[in-house]
Amino acid sequence: MTRPQCGVLARLASVVVGLAMTASCAVGPNYHRPKLAAAPTFKESGDWKPSEPNDVLDRGPWWEMYRDDALNRLELRIDISNQNVLAAAAAFDQGRALVAQARAGYWPTVSASVSRQWTGAGVPTTVTNNAGVPVVATSRARITDSAGLSAAWDLDIWGKIRRTVESNRASAQASAAALAAARLSAQGALATDYFELRVQDQLQKLLDDTVEAETLSLKIAENRYRFGVAARADVVSAKAQLLSSQALEVNAKIQRALLEHAIAVLIGEQPASFALSPSSLRTDVPTVPAGVPSTLLERRPDVAEAERRVAAANAQIGVATAAYFPDLTLSGSDDYTGTSMSRLIRATNRVWSIGPALAETLFDGGLRRAQVAQARAGYEGTVATYRQTVLAGFQQVEDELVTLRVLEHQAVIEEAAVAAAREAEKLTLNQYKAGTVPYSSVITSQTTRLSAEQTALAVLSSRLQASVALIEAVGGGWNASQLPLP
Repeated sequence: MTRPQCGVLARLASVVVGLAMTASCAVGPNYHRPKLAAAPTFKESGDWKPSEPNDVLDRGPWWEMYRDDALNRLELRIDISNQNVLAAAAAFDQGRALVAQARAGYWPTVSASVSRQWTGAGVPTTVTNNAGVPVVATSRARITDSAGLSAAWDLDIWGKIRRTVESNRASAQASAAALAAARLSAQGALATDYFELRVQDQLQKLLDDTVEAETLSLKIAENRYRFGVAARADVVSAKAQLLSSQALEVNAKIQRALLEHAIAVLIGEQPASFALSPSSLRTDVPTVPAGVPSTLLERRPDVAEAERRVAAANAQIGVATAAYFPDLTLSGSDDYTGTSMSRLIRATNRVWSIGPALAETLFDGGLRRAQVAQARAGYEGTVATYRQTVLAGFQQVEDELVTLRVLEHQAVIEEAAVAAAREAEKLTLNQYKAGTVPYSSVITSQTTRLSAEQTALAVLSSRLQASVALIEAVGGGWNASQLPLP
């Protein structure tokens, strides 16, 4: 190729690229977050001030507010071993890879090829001799070598590639938010199961103490019967009450074992190799401030995931719209073909080409119109899902706020009920020893006391569960600003 030819090609390439850059635009709507009016405050928060407020969400791992070393150690294993979290992490990695794939479309593709072709002898061909007479000749074996480079560049004039990158980036961020949601869900489930297990430990201790007290009551009844100051029915009633409590004591072990198995799975262990020693349960219940509803849009990973899905769907409208416009591709090739590899790279063996190619679909039977309509409908669907996710988030916060507020008041009443039931049981037993009340009164007081203590324990369990649920409802300290930019 001569120098003037090179100059012409260079000018042609720069003109094409310049035109592509000046005319370049991204078709389709630019993204705007769907509008959603949020109430100024949560209705159920009111003037309620939790008895143990905590702002640990602004300082680090939220579970540390419970001041339980065993729980802290378990929670740290969620990121390492929980299979749902690891699956969500893999989905995020896949999303980042898709962004890289889409970005590759910005650049030209360059390929090289080298080949050798052998043509066998014995193929008859007709040739003309020097006398002008056609004669049949047999070809000889021939080896043809070839080598070359080729390149193609799809100029993104209408922004199809850019919209694809935009969509994939938003989808990758949605996967990152889904990872945060999976992590928070696993952490919340672990904390809930852990506290439930500790409640079972407390219940087991309560039932053990009850069995011990009722064993003592049985001995008192037997002694009174032996001295003839009590009826045989007192002994039988005391024994029946003791056996009933012993049955509850045995049954309580089932639920604890099930919770222990669930915790093992959450931290990625087989239940057979995991065990938690019994321990006491804290009685104070820390809670976090719910803030205002508008901040919830940035603090919940599931809301952020839904919003990023909307952005991805919006970009897909641009991808579908770009199909209406022609594709401009700049391509070129430089090939050498000869009979000897050692003398292949010569001007006489060279064949090259360069130039733009414009392609436009003239008729598709409404395919592109249907694809754009599909993309728009997909966008509207993601908007509805986003708004529903936000509403569900508001509901969850309101639910947990009212639950915590009411349960806190109930806990005060239940504590007083337990104290009164214990005093009544003590007085009734003393009265029975003095022979002033029948043993049925003792049984009634014991049953009332056990029921009151079980109710108080259930209220404490519900408060701890609601505390964890509120932390999940407000995002567990997560914020949309933590989303990566893949």
